Amino acid sequence: MAKAHILGFPRIGAQRELKFAVESFWRGDTDLTALQETGKTLRQRHWTVQADAGLDFVSVGDFAWYDQVLNTLALLGAVPTRFKFDPKKLTLADYFTLARGNPEHFAMEMTKWFDTNYHYLVPEFTADVRFDGGVDWLFEENAEAVALGHKTKVTLVGPLTLLYLGKIKSGITNKLDLLPKVIAGYQNVLQRLQAAGVEWVQIDEPILALELAAVWRNAFAPTYEVLSTAAPKLLLATYFDQVREHTALLHRLPVTGVHLDLVRGAGQLDDFLQDWPQDRVLSAGIVDGRNIWRADLDAALAALQPLQEKLGDKLWVSASCSLLHVPVDLANENKLDEELKGWLSFATQKTHEITAIKRALNGEKNAVAAQFNAAALAVAARNTSPRIHNPLVQKRLSEINKISAARNNVFADRIVKQQARFNLPAFPTTNIGSFPQTTDIRQARAQYKRGEIGHLDYLNKMRDEVRLVVQKQEEIGLDVLVHGEPERNDMVEYFGEQLWGYGFTANGWVQSYGSRCVKPPFIYGDVYRPEAMTVGWSEFAQSLTSKPMKGMLTGPVTMLQWSFVRDDQPRDTTALQIALALRDEVVDLEKAGIGMIQIDEPAFREGLPLKAADWPHYLDWAVKAFRISASGVRDDTQIHTHMCYSEFNDILPWIAAMDADVITIETSRSDMELLDGFGEFAYPNDIGPGVYDIHSPRVPRVEEMQRLLRKARGVIPDAQLWVNPDCGLKTRGWPETTAALENMVLAARTLRAEVAAQQ
Repeated sequence: MAKAHILGFPRIGAQRELKFAVESFWRGDTDLTALQETGKTLRQRHWTVQADAGLDFVSVGDFAWYDQVLNTLALLGAVPTRFKFDPKKLTLADYFTLARGNPEHFAMEMTKWFDTNYHYLVPEFTADVRFDGGVDWLFEENAEAVALGHKTKVTLVGPLTLLYLGKIKSGITNKLDLLPKVIAGYQNVLQRLQAAGVEWVQIDEPILALELAAVWRNAFAPTYEVLSTAAPKLLLATYFDQVREHTALLHRLPVTGVHLDLVRGAGQLDDFLQDWPQDRVLSAGIVDGRNIWRADLDAALAALQPLQEKLGDKLWVSASCSLLHVPVDLANENKLDEELKGWLSFATQKTHEITAIKRALNGEKNAVAAQFNAAALAVAARNTSPRIHNPLVQKRLSEINKISAARNNVFADRIVKQQARFNLPAFPTTNIGSFPQTTDIRQARAQYKRGEIGHLDYLNKMRDEVRLVVQKQEEIGLDVLVHGEPERNDMVEYFGEQLWGYGFTANGWVQSYGSRCVKPPFIYGDVYRPEAMTVGWSEFAQSLTSKPMKGMLTGPVTMLQWSFVRDDQPRDTTALQIALALRDEVVDLEKAGIGMIQIDEPAFREGLPLKAADWPHYLDWAVKAFRISASGVRDDTQIHTHMCYSEFNDILPWIAAMDADVITIETSRSDMELLDGFGEFAYPNDIGPGVYDIHSPRVPRVEEMQRLLRKARGVIPDAQLWVNPDCGLKTRGWPETTAALENMVLAARTLRAEVAAQQ
């Protein structure tokens, strides 16, 4: 009989309970006991969801207070040694310090989890890092689930993925030199789980979806030969792409089962079925774990029936990857358009889809006939709905080749005109975009949405916030200002609400990092801009100052990547539709007198396929989409873009091809390491490397930012160098924001004086 399971469940709670509990603990409003009780309540609730759906196991180890990679480091005792914490005595307060920093230590570096919008904390490897055991949270949570009567499957980030994703900080030259210590650490964990009666452990090795060097491929067999002895049954999970090039390797690894992503790795099944070991489980990730469209149950069943005939009880049915990347429960969407709601499926619903497929495979098709019929009707309704296509958009897209994707002149000519227009000092200072979203702002937005205040009252409240932001920036002494974005709930959702073809949820939250949650819109049809979206706000803000005011937009690739995207047409088609809508907005901003326009693309690197062979196609259309959005302006209008929390060095030619006049990037957590590639590449346009980390409440000292700026000067010519934070300041409070920006401006002014004295 086939079995049903998932690789992981969202941990934040349907109403973001974990977020609010963690932030309350950080503020000191609640104690450790209250925080732990919230975590326990959420774990038990999520296990109940899985058990009630009919899954054969509940997932243990997918819960994390901040990040699953940090949890793994805490479990192994491999926390960064620079914090000087005793790994075996690590407290939750210590754990959060690793993630957020403190006055003495900057936070651990954070970057994107493969090609998702989830961010993980990057392991730090030094000669003295330990793997000899840390906290007991995983073992306690498994005992908690067992005591409730659940059959558990424990989930771990795999040893080779953990090593691969980390960074060497000192004392070693090759990460694989640490492998013996890592294996010993995992052995200890697996032996303890076996002693606790755990039957199955899922070990996630998503790096197998990458194009691995031979030295990493060759490390798998000896690693798992050791781990498979004196251990529970091991299910090695791959996801996010096909892994057919590792077919032979995965056939011979001494594991009890392998999970395959059959959504992003469609077509790889035949390779694996050939000579598949008869005693090995194959977990089929047939339900999309990264998108919210309702599953076509008939199609899934048809795909798996031949597999069932071959594998029998060795077939497991699952989602393609962890459900971490989708919202918790569609049942909470009481205000969503009923037609659109019928097309969707969140994590809770996906557990029922998985078990329905399992039951149908096991001869219980009649028992789930109603579920299959409802799914078929929903899929057919979506495919034939007139809401999907817009003739105006289709016509314009067919004529897109008539639109120039290039600026009128090259950057060297444009920058001369821009310098004459703006007359900025050396090392100009600016903010990336948002300023603190205070309680007053959030309350006003909530009151407006509930109809408790009228449009004019809300408009006036937001204008007061813009006045405050402009005043504070002028007092601080920033050279280029922003309006602060008080009217925006989210950098994608705000624009999506004003574009046709986008749908929205009330509670469709997913975790981005730590306590930061986002509510991605979903793109169900052709995208069209019916009217201007930001012009009024930018005009008003510019009227308050004589300094340049940046118009702020979210770029087409990020609008795509940070939405749940329609799956009935190629992603590049949807991206170009968004680019055309944004192009109209950029042109309207210029007509309104806005001389600097920032088109943020923090998700540009995130969208890169995991296989290098697939890069050129993506990069070509991604660059084209950005250039279409930005190319309709005069030479003296300065186009900015922003990118963050990704590695950029391998795609620098394409970033340069975007031809933004100014790019700002996150670099502070990496101590300017990310900037080295821009220097080696001789990046031709202006660049602003972030000089302080906005995801930590820590206020950096002037000397720290001066040190980073001096490092930046070592790789970037002075004439091209801007000064700015890593990212927007939406999540920060005003006291720390003001103090940090004042230090940043002082650091820039000191640098100007030093350079002037040298000339």
